[in-house]
Amino acid sequence: MQRRSFLGSMIAGLAVPALIGRASAQSAPGQPLPIPALMDVGDEAGNRIDAIVGRRSFFEGAETRVLGWSQDYLGPTLRMQRGRGARIIAGNRLEQGITAHWHGLHVPGWQDGGPHSVIAPGRHLEQTLEIDQPAGTYWYHSHVHGRTGEQVYHGLAGLLIIEDPEAPEPGLPLDYGIDDIPLIVQDRWFSRAGELRYDDDGMALMQGFRGDRILVNGALSPVARVPAGLVRLRLLNGSNSRVYRFRFEDGRAFHQVATDAGLLPAPLRRSEVQLAPAERAEIVVDFASGRPARLVSVDVPVAMMGRGMMGGGGMMGGMMGGGSGASEDGAAFEVARFEIDEGLTPKAMALPTTLAGAPRPNLEEPVRRRSFRLNMMMGMGMMGAMFGGKPELGINGKTYQMDRIDQQLRLGETELWEISADMMAHPFHVHGTSFQVVSRNGRAVSYAESGLKDVVWVDGTAEILIRFDRPARSDAPYMYHCHILEHEDAGMMGQFTVS
Repeated sequence: MQRRSFLGSMIAGLAVPALIGRASAQSAPGQPLPIPALMDVGDEAGNRIDAIVGRRSFFEGAETRVLGWSQDYLGPTLRMQRGRGARIIAGNRLEQGITAHWHGLHVPGWQDGGPHSVIAPGRHLEQTLEIDQPAGTYWYHSHVHGRTGEQVYHGLAGLLIIEDPEAPEPGLPLDYGIDDIPLIVQDRWFSRAGELRYDDDGMALMQGFRGDRILVNGALSPVARVPAGLVRLRLLNGSNSRVYRFRFEDGRAFHQVATDAGLLPAPLRRSEVQLAPAERAEIVVDFASGRPARLVSVDVPVAMMGRGMMGGGGMMGGMMGGGSGASEDGAAFEVARFEIDEGLTPKAMALPTTLAGAPRPNLEEPVRRRSFRLNMMMGMGMMGAMFGGKPELGINGKTYQMDRIDQQLRLGETELWEISADMMAHPFHVHGTSFQVVSRNGRAVSYAESGLKDVVWVDGTAEILIRFDRPARSDAPYMYHCHILEHEDAGMMGQFTVS
């Protein structure tokens, strides 16, 4: 792992204030969008993914060391069926411990893949996951405490899709890789020689590490060939800390059909959608006109210190990572392009007005209330972090410790959790269940946020209704944490049992 002093971070930030072509190696924009291989995971043997070291050429003539699940970078898309066991082996061919965390899955704590479930080098873990939750777009990644940011950044992540064969057909595109397309969006920082770099020291830790280039499914500026009809895009913000606000450059509208953990009851017409780290959204775009399109994003500053001093742009923003990652004037940057392939026959031309099979949250009145405050700068001053120190971050005044259980919950009881953030906004993730966001800063949330989720963007305060139907023991508890991975690694995480 590359570590630099604060002075080095400052120089890099000043030299690279925007998402631009920074590496001297020639880039290869316009390459076809890679579609991750699809692995159907049922209850039969033979489903295996291994964490391996790979070499990847993100730029022509330059190779860099990466990690992946059974491939040189990222992993296959795992497809599981509700009501059926998913038998899978996660192996470790690295020289460091890993875990396989099934982000968003409702499985017991000992199968969740949190920090207590480390797979040692040369070992493997075989599990049969009992899948019983709504169809949706989820993902998986390593979750070793103190190294999650580094391992996910280098490639230990992949998409996971759950289908429900018993649910009514919602009438959405479903031909994987043709009109049902995964988009794993990540920002990465490259040296002038085209090597992947990572820094989690000092101010890079405070905001979270951010890159100067955008990858989609591991490719720079890719082009997806799509049919002239409706196309479903499964968007995953797989970045360590960047927040995206996606839209199309030509202003075309689209329909959001799902949030983190399942379908919405009806499609929602939108012109943009914001995703914090680990959030997902499914959108349906109409390409029937035959016109090509560019998916773009504007940078969403993560304000600190009174919402201005350390936003995503400007000098301070550039100092807090490998580059600010977006132009200081808020200009849009390209994520991916879409072109019409006349050889592809569209399967869907009209979107239904309602989405059959959408989950209906049935959470009861809460029996208790809990409060969680996401704390910055515990135990040291800001200047210490700026000059290369390691600040302790925490929740409710405590930094994470693996041998401490922070909360004890009861199976099947609905609770109301209030999450608040000081100094900056954070994406808050809870393991082992899905929840419903009921308010943000004292106001009811919009329809777009009314679906089931497992990550909530906390910019001030947020309230969620939550219930757990799977157990978690003290030797393999569930986690709640900020999903800015550098914050999680620095201690902004707690753990709890369910019994």
